[in-house]
Amino acid sequence: MDARDLTKPSPENELNENLETQQESTGSQKIEIKNETPPDHDELSHVEEEVVDSVSGGEEAKEEKTPSKNAEPPVTDAVSKLQEEPNYASMKKSELVDRMVLILENKSLSGLKDRVELIKQNFYKKNREEIASAKAKFIADGGAEKDFEIGGDELQVKMKELLQKFKDRRSQISRNLEQEKESNLQEKYKIIEGIKDLVHREEAFDKTFHEFRELQKKWHEIGMVPQQALKNMWDTYHHHVENFYDYIKINKELRDLDLKKNLALKIRLCEEAEKLIDEPSVVKAFNTLQKHHEQWREIGPVPREQKEDLWTRFKSATTIINRKHQGFYENLKSDQKKNLEQKEVLCEKAEAIANAEIGSHKDWNTTSKQIIDLQKEWRTIGFAPKKDNNRIYQRFRAACDLYFNRKRDYYLQLKDVLNENLVKKTSLCVTAEELQDSTDWKETTEKLIAIQKQWKKTGPVPRKVSEELWLRFRAACDKFFNNKAEHYDNVDSDYVVNLNLKQDLIDKVNTYELSEDNEINLSAIRSFQKEWSEIGHVPFKKKDKIQVDFRKAINSLYEKMNLDNENLEVQKFRSKIDSFLSMDHSEDKIINERNKIVTKIKQLESDISLWENNIGFFSSSKNSTVVKDIEQKIERGKENLNILNQKLLVIDSLV
Repeated sequence: MDARDLTKPSPENELNENLETQQESTGSQKIEIKNETPPDHDELSHVEEEVVDSVSGGEEAKEEKTPSKNAEPPVTDAVSKLQEEPNYASMKKSELVDRMVLILENKSLSGLKDRVELIKQNFYKKNREEIASAKAKFIADGGAEKDFEIGGDELQVKMKELLQKFKDRRSQISRNLEQEKESNLQEKYKIIEGIKDLVHREEAFDKTFHEFRELQKKWHEIGMVPQQALKNMWDTYHHHVENFYDYIKINKELRDLDLKKNLALKIRLCEEAEKLIDEPSVVKAFNTLQKHHEQWREIGPVPREQKEDLWTRFKSATTIINRKHQGFYENLKSDQKKNLEQKEVLCEKAEAIANAEIGSHKDWNTTSKQIIDLQKEWRTIGFAPKKDNNRIYQRFRAACDLYFNRKRDYYLQLKDVLNENLVKKTSLCVTAEELQDSTDWKETTEKLIAIQKQWKKTGPVPRKVSEELWLRFRAACDKFFNNKAEHYDNVDSDYVVNLNLKQDLIDKVNTYELSEDNEINLSAIRSFQKEWSEIGHVPFKKKDKIQVDFRKAINSLYEKMNLDNENLEVQKFRSKIDSFLSMDHSEDKIINERNKIVTKIKQLESDISLWENNIGFFSSSKNSTVVKDIEQKIERGKENLNILNQKLLVIDSLV
C-alpha cells in the first residue's frame, strides 16, 4: 500500500492559496502609469560663479548607502551550511530535528519557510510510516488493532516545540517589520519637513544645497514604508523637492547635469522594461517591472523636452507586460477549470473501483494497479480553482481510502484461508520432493503434472513465505524434469538404432516371397511380428508412421495368400494385436479392444435373435423378398459372429 500518498495533508491547498493571493494582489500591486511630469525647471536663474563651484562639488558626490536594519548578516559557517539544500526525504527524523535547530540558529529567517515546510512534511510522513509499521507488527504478533497504543516520541515533541518557535519568531519578525515600516515613514516625513524648511533659509546657497544632499542621502538610506502610504509620501516628497529647486534657482548648468544623469538612468530602465516583454516567465517579468517602477520614482526629473516621450516609452512597455500578466492568469483560470473536469473523471473512476465487488486475490492486484495509476495521473494534473481544489482532493482521497480499507479488511478475513493454503502447498512440496529422484519417468511425470495443477488451483499463501515456498516446490519439480531430460538425451541414440532396425524389417517383409503352403507363410508372418515386438522403442515423432508402414506390409502378405475372408480377417486382427504388444500401454489397448468385441458380440447375438423371431411372422407371407432379406441378414450375422468369437479367442489366448 505504498501508493497511498494521499493520506498526508495535501500541499495543493497552500500552493493554490499562494497562487490565488498573487492573482488577487495584482489589483493592488498593478503599476500605476499616471503622468509623472514634474513642473517646468527651464526657468532657472544663474547663481554666482563661486557658489556654482562649491555646489557642483556636492553634486558630484557619490551617494553611498549604509546597511539598513533589515540587511542580511554576514555569511558564517552555519549560514553556509544552511544554504546547502539537502535531500530531506532521505534524512532520518533526528536529522530533520537537527536541521530545524540549525535553521532557528540563523538570525534571519528570510526565504526559509519552504524549507521548514519540507522538513515538517518529511518528518510527519516518516512519523506516520513508523506508526503504521509498529501497528502492523503489533497486529502481526497477534495484537488487536483496537489495543494498539502509540508511545511517547521525544523527537515529535521536540519538532513541535521547534515549529512553534519558528512560528513565533516569524510572527515577531512580521510585527517588528511593520513597526519598522511605520518608523521609517515617520523618518521620511521628517526629511520632507527638513526639505520644506530649506526653502525658508537665508543662508548661503552652497550650505543649503549641501544640507539638501544630506537629506536626500538619509532618505535613500531609510528602509521600507507601509504600502498604503507609499504613493502619498512620494508625491509629497517630489513636490517639496521641486519647490526646493525652484527656490534656490540652482545654476542651469548644474541642473542640466543632474537632469542628464536622471535621463540616462530612466533610458536604461526603459530598455530593461522592453527586454522584459520577451521574458518567458510572465510572473517574473511582472515582478521585475514592479522593481523598475520603484526605481523610476526614486530617480529625479529629466529635461522637459524628453520627459513626455520617455514616460510614454516606459508606459508602453508597462502596458504590454500588464496585459500579458492579466492574460496569463485568465488562461490559468481556464486551465484550472479543465483540471477540475479531469479530476472529476478520476474521482468517478476511483469511486467505481472502490465500490466494485472484488472477491479474488487476482482482482485485488488488478484494481490496486488501477488505483495507483489513477493516483499517478492525478499528480500530473495541475491545480483546480481555489474554491473547488480542496473539495475535489478530499473526494478523490475518500475514494482511495475506501478502496484500501476494503482491501485491508479483505486480507484480514483471508488470513485463515491463507494459512490453510500454506498447509496444502507445504504438503505438495513434500510430495514433490519425494518424487524428485524417481526414475519411473512416465508415471512420475503424470504425478508431478497433477501436483502442479493442484498447486495452481490452491489459493495464495502469506506473502512472507510465498516466494520461499514457491522456490522449494519449483526446485523439486525442476530436479526431476532435468534428470528426465538428461536420461532421454542418452536414450535418443538407441531409439534411432531401433528405428533403422524396424525399417529394415519392413523392407524384409515387403521383399518376402510367399510359398504355396500358407502354414509356412503364417509362421513367417508370426516370426516377423515377434521380431518387430522385440525391437525397442523408436523416436516418438516416428512411432505412428513406422507402425502403420509395418501393418501395411503384413496386411499385404495376407492379401496375397488367397485366404478366405474369415481367415483373412482373423489373421489381420492377430497382426493388429501383435502390434499392440510393442506399444506403450499395450495392456490397456488390448483390454479396450476385447471390450469392443464383447460389446459387438452381444449386440450381434441380440440382432440375430430378433431377426429369427421376425422371420416367423413373415414365413406365411406371400412376400418372399422380405423373408430372403432377413435370411441373408441372419447368415451374414452368424458369419460376423464367428469372426468376432475367433478374434476374442486370439486375445484370450494371450493370457
